[in-house]
Amino acid sequence: MIKKQPNMNVGAAILFAIFGLLFFVLIVRYYTIQITGEVGGQPLAAKAQQKYSKEGILPAQRGEILDRTGEVIAEDTVSYKLVAILDKKMTTDPKKPKHVTNPRETAEKLAKYIDMDESDIYKRLTRKGLFQVEFGKAGRDISHETKIKIESLKLPGITFLRDSKRFYPNGTFASHLIGYADKIEQKDSSFKTIGKMGIEKSFNNQLTGTNGKLDYESDLWGYILPDGKQKVTPAKDGQDIYLTIDKKIQTFLEDAMDKVAKQYKPKKIIAIVADPKTGNILAMGQRPSFDPDTKEGITKSWHNEAIETSYEPGSTMKIFTLAAAVQEGVFNPNETYQSGSYRVTNRDKAIHDHNYSGWGTITYLEGVQRSSNVAFAKIANEKLGFERLREYLTKFGFDKPTGIELPDETAGKIRYTYPIEKITTAYGQGTAITPIEQIQAATAIANDGKMLKPHVVDKIVDHDTGKVIEETKPEVVSQPISAKTASTVRDYLETVVTSPNGTGGRYKIEGYSVAGKTGTANIPGPGGYLKGANNYIFSFLGMAPKDDPKLIVYVAVQQPQLAGMETGQGAIPVSGVFNPVMQNSLHYLNIQPSVIEKATVNKLPNLKGNSVEETEKDLKEKGYETVIVGNGTEVVDQLPKANTPVLEGEKVIIKTNGELTAPDLTGWSLRDVMKFANLTGLKLNSKGNGYVVGQNIKPKAPLNKGDFLIVDLKTAEEQWNQQQSDQKEDSTSKKETSKKTVKD
Repeated sequence: MIKKQPNMNVGAAILFAIFGLLFFVLIVRYYTIQITGEVGGQPLAAKAQQKYSKEGILPAQRGEILDRTGEVIAEDTVSYKLVAILDKKMTTDPKKPKHVTNPRETAEKLAKYIDMDESDIYKRLTRKGLFQVEFGKAGRDISHETKIKIESLKLPGITFLRDSKRFYPNGTFASHLIGYADKIEQKDSSFKTIGKMGIEKSFNNQLTGTNGKLDYESDLWGYILPDGKQKVTPAKDGQDIYLTIDKKIQTFLEDAMDKVAKQYKPKKIIAIVADPKTGNILAMGQRPSFDPDTKEGITKSWHNEAIETSYEPGSTMKIFTLAAAVQEGVFNPNETYQSGSYRVTNRDKAIHDHNYSGWGTITYLEGVQRSSNVAFAKIANEKLGFERLREYLTKFGFDKPTGIELPDETAGKIRYTYPIEKITTAYGQGTAITPIEQIQAATAIANDGKMLKPHVVDKIVDHDTGKVIEETKPEVVSQPISAKTASTVRDYLETVVTSPNGTGGRYKIEGYSVAGKTGTANIPGPGGYLKGANNYIFSFLGMAPKDDPKLIVYVAVQQPQLAGMETGQGAIPVSGVFNPVMQNSLHYLNIQPSVIEKATVNKLPNLKGNSVEETEKDLKEKGYETVIVGNGTEVVDQLPKANTPVLEGEKVIIKTNGELTAPDLTGWSLRDVMKFANLTGLKLNSKGNGYVVGQNIKPKAPLNKGDFLIVDLKTAEEQWNQQQSDQKEDSTSKKETSKKTVKD
């Protein structure tokens, strides 16, 4: 018989005691939970809810920015974020790897599609201990097209997450006004879209939506349980901002600025188109500009020059000195004075007219037409008086910001301490103002003395419901002059354009009377004003039609590269923007021409229901150029309408009751093409200026309402240059053919 060891008995007893104690603790714990229903001071149900409940983010869309007709200018669009899976555990089938297997090859191929060096991509793909990596800014905002191209490479471990980005479908289009928005990384490593310039910046709070969330029950792996509880808090999208900008007029402006920038390579171009009856800005642009999608060019043009930069306006300032003098009854257009030079006091340096010696003794009206500095110096000092002139500067709003709905607006800087400064301010030197201040002041001239605050926002709309939250109304901020004064000033300013003595001869618009003033502003340099025939800011501030202006256009061109016969002719590039923009915009808005020639005093009768054959014969006998649209026998519509005057050379378009076919539009003006499109229900798109040289719908092709009509236009000068170029090419081709024949 084997005798048990005493130490074994003791060990067994200790183990029994330990297991007994553990069992006792478990029993007590079990009954405690059963009775109280709590764990660690929290209900057991809450613990389970916490473990298996998840929260998902429902992202809100940023509000859209649209033009006044509802055309989208900025919106959120689908994009993708590039992700690389590094964890080998994701791969269950070696033949179908789900992780990056060849970092070197993957880096080499990705570098062709994202803005990151191959070496940097490789470093990210070879990091240890990470489940996945991203590629920072270079890997965000991937377009669908780029995503398809990368997916076609079939790189193991490369995948995409759905995202959104800010998209500007029109490229370089009112870029400084619209601005741009960027994704900015937050402290929690998430990204938030924030406006950085223009409307995107000033209305960032309204455009930014509120994310929603989804609370749901999941299994151990995080998947939603089919019968689990779900609670959805919907996202609230950002509000939509409707601008006063008109996409068509803005396009006229962009095209004209592109052409002048290409031809004359100026340091800057600034241009604004406004409705003087409302204060609404219909177009605003500058060169150089930038593409808000790619940010290309932004470092060269960070500021919105129209509102953030003040400079000496030059002689466009004379408009407002003239208006003050007319209002005060001290301007006599027929009174004469000695032009050339003028000295305020014996201690002051004499000021001179731009041709230095002047034009002898001339009337004050001729002084306005010739843009005489001496005339306005005498008006300021001897007729108005400096104190009254200063009061009008305030009435016209030149000493404070306009309050337009754009960020970082600056105010004019009026230098008005010494007599010489008061004199030079009267004709636009020394004092600096902004282009938008000039536009605001000009509304008083164009709108019967009532000065309207400029606006770029028409209304703010709830994106989800379409309800208008806020709407802009015309706002009169001052009435510096009377309606009679405004009309008289426009009459005087018209002569600046029409008079043989006027400096504004280049700004005539066919069919419309234009009132305006030219400007040539000095540019300060290190040692005083810059020297040289082209070292100026050339500008024009004009309105049309003169008797009841519907548009104000301001254009400034800084230091254009003019050569040869053009040197010193700053009006050439300025009119290259002003004229096509004003003319095309008036046509687009269907503004009735104000100049009716002697041969067009007769008004058209109502032709509806008449015989097409007899109508065409009758109109031709009266000297009208008639276009018949359709093969019918009866007139069903006409443009111009009945009792409407017809401009000399304007086409009378007759619509018949037959099948409509396209005429040959070659040589037609844009105005006539617009009438034709309106009469036939076509959607018109035009490219260029001048007269039609090409059309997408072939002559005699059938027309259907809603079809797109695209026409190419060129000026007479452009057509002549093209003809010369074609002749030169043809001549060269014939010489080469001749040489080849001789050689053969």
